[in-house]
Amino acid sequence: MLNPKQLTLALLIFLSASTAYSQLGFSHEIGIITGPVAFKSDYGERFDYETNAGNSGIGVGLVHYINFAYQADCNCYTTDNYFNDHFKLRSEISWNKTRLDHLGQFVDPSQTSADADRLRAHSGEANNLDIGMQLEYFPLSIRSFQAFGYKFAPFISLGAHYVSFNPKVSTSYLGEGDPGNINNLNNFYNPWYVNDPTNLPVPIDVSGGSTWSIVSSIGVRYKLTVLSDLMIDLRGQYYFSDWVDGLNHKLEDYNRYNDWLVWLNVGYIYYLD
Repeated sequence: MLNPKQLTLALLIFLSASTAYSQLGFSHEIGIITGPVAFKSDYGERFDYETNAGNSGIGVGLVHYINFAYQADCNCYTTDNYFNDHFKLRSEISWNKTRLDHLGQFVDPSQTSADADRLRAHSGEANNLDIGMQLEYFPLSIRSFQAFGYKFAPFISLGAHYVSFNPKVSTSYLGEGDPGNINNLNNFYNPWYVNDPTNLPVPIDVSGGSTWSIVSSIGVRYKLTVLSDLMIDLRGQYYFSDWVDGLNHKLEDYNRYNDWLVWLNVGYIYYLD
């Protein structure tokens, strides 16, 4: 789990950013998002449907928007230019958690080798706290959407998030007489390390850490009331680290990329002013 100091620091940064935004005179929106997460990591097989569907979790978050189309201090629209009418700046603090297992043909019950047993006994958990910003682009007029000119407002976004990750790992492998010891590499899949002993203590490391990530999404807003929207958002997030899941083995056919995720979230957005 995330420790209280990390959570408090993230909340302070998020609130400080929101306070700074309030000095700019533009209007503001806040919201909450939640939805399922599919985590793509070194667990399981690449491009395997069972792995992609099985290693899934949940994410929740708080979001804040600068709405450049409306001026809060004068209760009026801002200067009519393209940027103000088509872009919003989104800041976010979010958390996601995913249980990770080895799925696919190598852990099929028909596989009876010791290494198949090691894979079946090995599981993990990804825990990630995000804080960051995205610039959202709305092809249709934001002003017209706010005035009920249309009900739906599609958007795309791109941004960067700072990530604090705290993975977990466990094993119940019994073959070496040392069950549950994650520091004993004999409890894990041998091909990950036996051919390259210089990588020790790779491939398992659950000490946690931090990294940056690129975030991109596509979504749509639905106008509920004058002061509220429903949002659906599909996100892709690529981490600049391969240790987010606590596993970083060196089998090139199955570990060519850093960890990443896909998150489908639903949100409720409220206009503050």
